[in-house]
Amino acid sequence: MEAYFFDWLNLFFRWFHVVAGIAWIGASFYFIWLDLSLREPPQWKKDKGIKGDLWSIHGGGIYEIAKYQLEPEAMPKKLHWFKWEAYTTWLTGFALLSVMYYWGAEQYLIDPSKMDLTQWQAIAISLGFLVGGFIFYELLIKSPLQHSAKLFAVVLFLGLTLAAYALGEIFSDRAAYLHVGALIGTIMAGNVFFGIMPAQRELVRAIEAGEKPDPKPAAFAKLRSTHNNYFTLPVLFIMISNHYPMTYAHEHAWLVLALISFNAAFVRHYFNLKHQDNHQPWILVAGAVMLFSIIGFMLPKPIETHSDVISDARAVQISEQRCAACHAQEPSHPAFASAPAGLYLETLDELVAQKPMILQTVKTGYMPLANMTKMTDEERAQLVQWASQSD
Repeated sequence: MEAYFFDWLNLFFRWFHVVAGIAWIGASFYFIWLDLSLREPPQWKKDKGIKGDLWSIHGGGIYEIAKYQLEPEAMPKKLHWFKWEAYTTWLTGFALLSVMYYWGAEQYLIDPSKMDLTQWQAIAISLGFLVGGFIFYELLIKSPLQHSAKLFAVVLFLGLTLAAYALGEIFSDRAAYLHVGALIGTIMAGNVFFGIMPAQRELVRAIEAGEKPDPKPAAFAKLRSTHNNYFTLPVLFIMISNHYPMTYAHEHAWLVLALISFNAAFVRHYFNLKHQDNHQPWILVAGAVMLFSIIGFMLPKPIETHSDVISDARAVQISEQRCAACHAQEPSHPAFASAPAGLYLETLDELVAQKPMILQTVKTGYMPLANMTKMTDEERAQLVQWASQSD
């Protein structure tokens, strides 16, 4: 029964998290596009304090959009704030992290072959990385490096890459990737809560008090918002990476993550420049070259197999010991109320029907999940060879 409720909590928070994330990232993309697409307004608008304007068409209507330098002529009666998209994404993400990786620490978070941790030790390390990573970012953005975009990006990238390497030495492969995403998500939500919202509240307070707003907090908030925009594509990659063990199960998974994330942010830069009518197609060409280079770097190494033919009986024996605890009509593993993905691996017929899936997931190390059943390298090689043999 516990596994049943575990699955429902996982489903609910994952669904909620994805919906909130779409709203947040969509708003980020839209407002960065909007801000970079503003053009110099006519003089009569400048006289009203308007910094830039934009005309657009959508949904059968034409919109006129204007951005004030700081304060409008008069505060509107209704001012829309964008914050709950960010807060809800982080809250549901942390809830999902707690349900799947804290509650299910022994199944999803801890890899005894890397570090033999108790559940509470693993949770403490996880929280330590999230808090420590956020503090690192805050110290960085409040340092003189904030005035040098390229140097700031290099230091931050190296810091996140180091975190990815360290997490990969501590947690299961999939959990390590997820934690890098959780760390970036925490930085992004922190940017909203600790930076962007206070600056916006101060701007509104000054206007309502009849004071001349200080432009520095607004500029700092814009910087944080821009950072969040560059974080979006790496975070989206990490969110879907758990479906692709060729990434997080790679022997240099931390480097794969660093390369893909860099390339994603690099391509995002092309679109940010394009919004300003600064077309740099070489960035897309370089991004494509980098992508194909990464694909080549990630090519799986062949698993050393035996010259002897692996019998069906041996394949069934391995599956009974290493796979059927979860992939059974009635799983014996306490974390599962039903077989994951509805796949059963108890009989020879079931194994034969799933040969392509077995070949892919066992070869990449995706299964057994976090190697919780302690499949040996020899057993893995034998099962891969069996799945490769013609019927």
